[in-house]
Amino acid sequence: MTDSAASASIETTSGAVITPIAAPWRRFHLYSFYIDAPEPAIIDTGVTESAAEVPAALAAIGKRIEDVRWILLTHGHIDHIGGAHALWEATGRRAKVVIAGADAEFLQSRQAHVDEYVNARGAYIGDPDGAAHVAESGLAAISGELQPDVTVADGDTIDLGGGISVRVVAIPGHTPGSVAYLLDGHVFVGDAVQVHGAANGFPGFVDPDGYRDSLVRLRDEVRPTHLYLGHPYRNRDGAPYGVVLDEAQAREALEQSIDLEARVREAASQHPPVDTDSPHSPFADAAAALGYTGDPTLEPSPFFTTMHGYRMLQQGVPQ
Repeated sequence: MTDSAASASIETTSGAVITPIAAPWRRFHLYSFYIDAPEPAIIDTGVTESAAEVPAALAAIGKRIEDVRWILLTHGHIDHIGGAHALWEATGRRAKVVIAGADAEFLQSRQAHVDEYVNARGAYIGDPDGAAHVAESGLAAISGELQPDVTVADGDTIDLGGGISVRVVAIPGHTPGSVAYLLDGHVFVGDAVQVHGAANGFPGFVDPDGYRDSLVRLRDEVRPTHLYLGHPYRNRDGAPYGVVLDEAQAREALEQSIDLEARVREAASQHPPVDTDSPHSPFADAAAALGYTGDPTLEPSPFFTTMHGYRMLQQGVPQ
């Protein structure tokens, strides 16, 4: 799939029509997905500036933002929830905003994003102004703090009318409250399937055990016929997938994600943290074992986020 403002639509067996919508932000594109149903839905919102692209993209396919009745969020990171308040306003405040309870704080509070940075990857990046930078970027990228109308959990359903419904599947790991939305075998996972990472070239997740278990569940239980990703994640050769994967590509992406998690787990186990002068410190030995040479300080810094998760796991700290 190309990074056009709106890409080809796909019809599901129940008659819903799915249209990906792309908007540029920094080094990559952010993706929302429009579900045309009696009660239309948008899955994920990008940030403030990317949310501004959505009404025009809908107009291009003959749809109106004012008719959207559901805003479904896969998880709480800025690049997926930042535009939620703006889109909710654009619907005339008629859309219901949905997120898992474990990630709701990221929708409710900009400060939650700063706290997440300080409590994990910020400890390794070594930037004394890092928290201030995260706060500043959050102020710009998050269109407003918002209380969710619905907090969902595993097994919940969202009725889009006309016999069309979306089932919620809990897939924690990338964040505690990551969820997939399942519609007729079409599965929207946000950033819960990292494969070999996106722009930074490393997979990002806070809970290694949760991430692995969620990938296995998606592969063995959910078994997507179509998989919708939050970004163009890369395969083992470094080539990016599109954000809409067919059944064979979905299984490949899940298998590669599981395989890479096992490799990272092994490296983390065999190479305990040691302080060095390396920018990858204290995980330089693990980075070398994995052949990872990317800039670990480049936000959102998936390298430090993930390695911190393994460090906490080894220390017996619940994730």
